[in-house]
Amino acid sequence: MKLIGLNRGEVKRLFKEGKVTIAVYGLGKMGLPLAAVFADHGANVIGVDISEKVVEMVNRGENHVKEEPGLSELVKKNVGAGRLRATTDGVWAAKQADVMVILVPTLTDERGNLKLDPVYDVAKKIAKGLEKGDIVITEATMPPGTTESLIPILEEGGLKLGDFGLAHAPERTMTGTAIRDITGQYPKIVGASDEKTLEAVIGIYETINKKGVISMSSIKAAEAVKVFEGVYRDVNIALANELALWCEEHGLDALEVFKAANTQPYCHLHMPGAGVGGHCIPLYPWFVINLAKKTNPRLVKTAREINDSMPHHVVELTIKGLNEAGRPLKGSNILVLGLTFRGGVKEFMKSPAIPIIRELKEWGAKVHAYDPLCTKEDAERFGAEWKEDFKDVDALVIVTDHREFKNLKLDEIAKKVRTKVIIDGRNVLDAKKAEELGFVYLRVGKV
Repeated sequence: MKLIGLNRGEVKRLFKEGKVTIAVYGLGKMGLPLAAVFADHGANVIGVDISEKVVEMVNRGENHVKEEPGLSELVKKNVGAGRLRATTDGVWAAKQADVMVILVPTLTDERGNLKLDPVYDVAKKIAKGLEKGDIVITEATMPPGTTESLIPILEEGGLKLGDFGLAHAPERTMTGTAIRDITGQYPKIVGASDEKTLEAVIGIYETINKKGVISMSSIKAAEAVKVFEGVYRDVNIALANELALWCEEHGLDALEVFKAANTQPYCHLHMPGAGVGGHCIPLYPWFVINLAKKTNPRLVKTAREINDSMPHHVVELTIKGLNEAGRPLKGSNILVLGLTFRGGVKEFMKSPAIPIIRELKEWGAKVHAYDPLCTKEDAERFGAEWKEDFKDVDALVIVTDHREFKNLKLDEIAKKVRTKVIIDGRNVLDAKKAEELGFVYLRVGKV
């Protein structure tokens, strides 16, 4: 059922009655949850992915994104009900669908320059199946202006913008909470090519999101919202890190000061730490930097420099801690706790553990690693030896805030290590207890 020209109430009714077919391109960590949620609210959903294995699993009712709570049940339920299926044929899916959602990975280099080939490839396939009245929505986060750059590709099938609608509705989700985020943690942001398309897209997302929709004046404005969210986080984490370094220099406990300052409602100092990782926060600032022509985003650039420097600072703290304990870094056994960039999520993109391991080895340390979500092969991939115990360890370096690390039994660890040094890069341990047990305990913002 074509939706352009219908009001949002009519769209919601047709959606719930199963008369709307949506093709979701990309069945990864964000795409599969979105497809399952669409199906669970009544839509006929076709998931599209280049991986035959992923497609086969979905069609069997199996979920390949294991770390997403509730997704396995949602996939099984809606495949069984006939509302969710998958294919590798993107052209066929476009021919069947009324709405096409692009949520494929956008690849980047170290400076945030996007390699948009996956997005362009999907647009080419959609163009071959596009019909009058269809709507194409991008959800992948991209530099402002990118969605509209797809118009010439989408028009290659013979239709012109206006015959079909175009919109951007950025995903505002995190791995591990995607279903919660999609269905009502935050309002959905939407920008569209015209008012009729906007009205229909609002109806789509109001159907699945309890928090509703915030409509933007343009597609580009909607793209900027998601990018700015990431830039805000990066800049404010950098501020916290810089103030934490200042506190170290002046003998203060940054967390004590931050906690007190944050009782004032206009102060929101973030948590300092070992570094910023993931696919989002370290990369979105580069979209702003790289698109700047007349302006010079000095603050954004400086924030990136500060946050990228924090893994090196953790190595500096490791040297300091060992020296206080009477040992050099060279030849010491260092156990890095955490390989992933964030607690509870097995993802390594720009994880601070990677440069920390590399630099520790350059100093001549014997580097070991442990992560409850990872394997021996993961550790070896980043140049560390796998180690699940604390025997003969000279320094523990906590890089990831896994729940397991917050509950370390320090009294037992104290009996096993060779040298009592802890570098807490995520502020997860009880400093007082560590010090009572004789550990040299250092963390970002307190030395």
